[in-house]
Amino acid sequence: MQERQWITDRRSELDALAEQLTKQLQEVQVERDELAIAERVLNRLAEQVQADADAAAPAAAQVAGRAVLLIPHHSDATDEAALPGDYRRILAIVREADGPVQVRAVGERLGLNASVRGKLEPLRAKMTKLADRGWLHERPDGRFTARR
Repeated sequence: MQERQWITDRRSELDALAEQLTKQLQEVQVERDELAIAERVLNRLAEQVQADADAAAPAAAQVAGRAVLLIPHHSDATDEAALPGDYRRILAIVREADGPVQVRAVGERLGLNASVRGKLEPLRAKMTKLADRGWLHERPDGRFTARR
């Protein structure tokens, strides 16, 4: 009789262990499914980032039959040398500054007549374009800083 009790007790222990292992296996399978989904999403995002970087690559375009320089987006792969000379000078002036700079200060460093507002507007447009492309940061107060 004692052997039957031992068998019954052992069977009970093994059933409980089997139930626990089945539950753990289900949890592992759910987590593996979630990881597979996360991996697919990450791959899609990487493809989109690469496609966006490839789309931002052109350096020149034709507008009304004239060649127009385009400012490339700033990225780790894009060198400052891709910028036209006047844009490189603007970027250098902003980087040399101790802090945020106004368009007027950059204009003065470039030798523009800063007292005439119309002379600064083309410069403001260039600095805004550099900010839009990620080379500079335009602060809410209208001053600019270099992106590091």
